[in-house]
Amino acid sequence: MNKHFNINYEFDNQKVDEIIIEHIDNNKPGYVCSLDGNNLAIANTNPDHLRILNEAIVNNCDSSWVPVFINYIYGTNYKNYCGTDLFIKYIEKRKYRHFFLGSTNEILTQLQINLSKIDPNIKNMRFETLPFRNVEDFDYRYIASIINSDAPDIIWVSLGAPKQEKFMNLLKPHLKKGVMFGFGAIFNVYAEIPGLKRAPAFMVKLKLEWLFRLFQEPKKQFKRATFFISIMPRILKEEIKIKKNEATS
Repeated sequence: MNKHFNINYEFDNQKVDEIIIEHIDNNKPGYVCSLDGNNLAIANTNPDHLRILNEAIVNNCDSSWVPVFINYIYGTNYKNYCGTDLFIKYIEKRKYRHFFLGSTNEILTQLQINLSKIDPNIKNMRFETLPFRNVEDFDYRYIASIINSDAPDIIWVSLGAPKQEKFMNLLKPHLKKGVMFGFGAIFNVYAEIPGLKRAPAFMVKLKLEWLFRLFQEPKKQFKRATFFISIMPRILKEEIKIKKNEATS
C-alpha cells in the first residue's frame, strides 16, 4: 500500500482483490474501507479515525479526485476503485456467503429482492438492521455471535462514515471469520430507493459523481464537500513537502 495524505491507500485494483480474497480463503477476519473525500478529511482532523483506517486490511480509493491530486504531485497514474463497482463485483461472483448489516428494514428487504436477481442464493442470506445508538454502545459480542453462527465470507456494513469504520474496528476482535466492508450508501443505491441512485456513466467518467450526489442530497453533500475543500490546502501542502523531502534525502 501507498501512504498519501497520511492514509494507507492501495491503488492497484488487482492487489485490493488479492488481499480480500486471501483473507476470505484463509478465514481471517478484517475490514476494508472505501475512502471518499469525506473519509480523508475526517482522518486528517481526527487521529483516532486515521488509526482505524490504517488498521484496515486494505483501503480502496473511492474518490475520483484524490488520485488526481496524487498524480499531480508524484507523476503517477493512479485511478480510483469505486466502492460501488467493488460491491457489485463480489455479488456477481456468486460464490460467497454474504451478511448485510445496517440500514432499515424497508431498504434491506428491497436490497435482498434486487440482489437475489443477480445471485439467487442471496434470498437465503442474512439481512439485519442495527438499533440507533452511539457506536461505542453496541453489544459487539452479541452482534458477533449472530454473525459467527451464520459464518459469512463477507459482511457488508452500512452505517455511514465515520461510524461504520469505527464499528468494524470494534467488531473485528469478536469475529471468527469474515471480511467486513464499510460502504455506506451502497445499500440505498442497489435497493433503488427513489432519489438515491448512482450517477450516469458520463458523469462518473468526468469525475462529476460528487455533483450528482450533491443534487440528490444537497444538505448532506454540501456539508461534506465544503469540509473536504477546507482541508485540502493544508494536506496538499504537507504532501508536497513530503515529496520534496524524499527527493532530497
